[in-house]
Amino acid sequence: MESAVLNEAVAIAEAAPTVREAAAGLRARFASLRVVVVDAFDMRGETPAAHGARRALWLGASDGHCWNVTSDPAQAAGLFVADRSAT
Repeated sequence: MESAVLNEAVAIAEAAPTVREAAAGLRARFASLRVVVVDAFDMRGETPAAHGARRALWLGASDGHCWNVTSDPAQAAGLFVADRSAT
């Protein structure tokens, strides 16, 4: 995932009124990616790939069964999105 794509994803997430609407917007724009709403508390200890004032995004990778956070954009098959209010 290129940095321009990640910047666009943050812009979409930031523009949405709720985290669920952010996820819907991300799914609509990036149909090839899996987008999952998560709680920021559950992501503690993980470094976001990008964030805005209201939302944080992590890159997700999958082995076909389990998902994990990755810092490698080439492995990204999805995005985890959370409100930053709980971080």
